[in-house]
Amino acid sequence: MRLVKAVLDRLLSLLGLVLLSPVFAVLAIWIVCESGRPVLFRQRRAGRDAKPFSMLKFRTMVANAVELGRELQLSDDPFGLLPNDPRITRSGRFLRRTSLDELPQLWNVLRGQMSLVGPRPDLVEQVANYEPADRRRLDVKPGITGWAQVMGRDEIPWEERFRLDAWYVDNWSLGLDARIVLMTFTQLGRPEPEPVEDTLNIERAKRSGP
Repeated sequence: MRLVKAVLDRLLSLLGLVLLSPVFAVLAIWIVCESGRPVLFRQRRAGRDAKPFSMLKFRTMVANAVELGRELQLSDDPFGLLPNDPRITRSGRFLRRTSLDELPQLWNVLRGQMSLVGPRPDLVEQVANYEPADRRRLDVKPGITGWAQVMGRDEIPWEERFRLDAWYVDNWSLGLDARIVLMTFTQLGRPEPEPVEDTLNIERAKRSGP
């Protein structure tokens, strides 16, 4: 069954890249016209067994978002999302609301770094602060969408996300993946979730700091 999942991932991601190429082109032009280059945002994420890879997204923030975030000291959470983040561009808000910013990850799936369905990949620095039980989610390839995503995304705390991802790993089936994909499509276009203020990452980052 895992082999079937791997084959489906490659075939469907290739098909998606071909069929959606006009959408890629339109979104790329919009981003460049609004805020310049680069079109894609690359970030080191942890894959299966915590192996790092470069995850792709359409850029949804201003080009100097990281530096600006440090300058403005927007949050104590180094890994969390911010409500009404001033760094997000107009095109970026549309891309996030529709989840179109995730489309470039079809390339990550085609390369075998990700799956269409699985736990969302965390930052390498975030994974370094995982507790042993949290690492259960690293037993499978990360996904473009996943069980925790369709059950609440950034509206649920990290402890709950870890629990949901562990449940997915323990109960995986092709049928469950199909259910998650269908649930993902029903949520497209809904308002961007209001991220919870989560103290877990803040506490762990402080413990691991100098």
